[in-house]
Amino acid sequence: MTARITARELFEQQRERLDLRWLAGEEGGTRVLESGDTVSRRPSLAGYLNAIYPNKVQILGTEELAWLDGLDSRLRWETIAKIVGFGPLALVISKDQPCPEDLRIAAEEFGTPLWTSPKRGHELLNHIQYHLARTLAPRVTLHGVFMEIYSIGVLITGESGSGKSELALELITRGHRLVADDAPEFTQIAPDVLDGTSPEMLQDMLEVRGLGVLDIRQMFGDTAVKKNKYLRLIVHLTQPHLDVVPGGIERITGDLGVRRVLDLDVPRITLPVMPGRNLAVLTEAAARAHILRAKGVDPAAAFMARHSHFLERSS
Repeated sequence: MTARITARELFEQQRERLDLRWLAGEEGGTRVLESGDTVSRRPSLAGYLNAIYPNKVQILGTEELAWLDGLDSRLRWETIAKIVGFGPLALVISKDQPCPEDLRIAAEEFGTPLWTSPKRGHELLNHIQYHLARTLAPRVTLHGVFMEIYSIGVLITGESGSGKSELALELITRGHRLVADDAPEFTQIAPDVLDGTSPEMLQDMLEVRGLGVLDIRQMFGDTAVKKNKYLRLIVHLTQPHLDVVPGGIERITGDLGVRRVLDLDVPRITLPVMPGRNLAVLTEAAARAHILRAKGVDPAAAFMARHSHFLERSS
């Protein structure tokens, strides 16, 4: 999934927070910035004015404007033409400093969005860099029900009809929270963090066979839903094969594995769906066991060590 943002969208999304005003180059509002190789190389998504490796959003603070003022008229015009000629997504002047007329003319001529803000340069840099990085981060849509169970994000997956929605509904009645049903979207906002959210159309909704679409917020209250959560565990529901008998080590450690999501390996545990099994309790136990393993506690390893010690002592 390729993420993108236009200059107009960035302006509207940050307008109120940064008190932005558009000075020139409004026709450049359709300029597009997309995720991919162009935003992973040396130029940053946002940064102070750089005429060698131009940032996607160039911020002009007091020092940058003073540097321009120190150039002779010919070199100044050539530098300004070079800056707008790179085609940045936008130029932003900090602290409501007066906009140089030649810069405004060049921005208007080249269709380069030119904004101003009363905020200091580092505030503009932090907000715009974070917003662009999150908006353009790699993302993927997975099939399943994403929930918060004991404060960690758990994705419930399985084939159609395996009981994912029924399990989610029972977990909600046990006090856990729904993030997204059917098509949660995951964004890699950091090298080791996948943030899961719900598409706007599916927000707060859960589809259960026989009951139809349920509005979880209206039925169970605001505490039964959550806007986003980091993905930490996948619980996969599967129909057991009668001719396959679990091995001894699997009986001790559980059916553990990993699933590759974008650039991360997410722990996955497989639960067989059989009559009489309380999947809600098993899923809660899987979440608790994952929390213990994250703290360095491994009951399977402790049991095998205890067993080895017992054999050595017996011999």
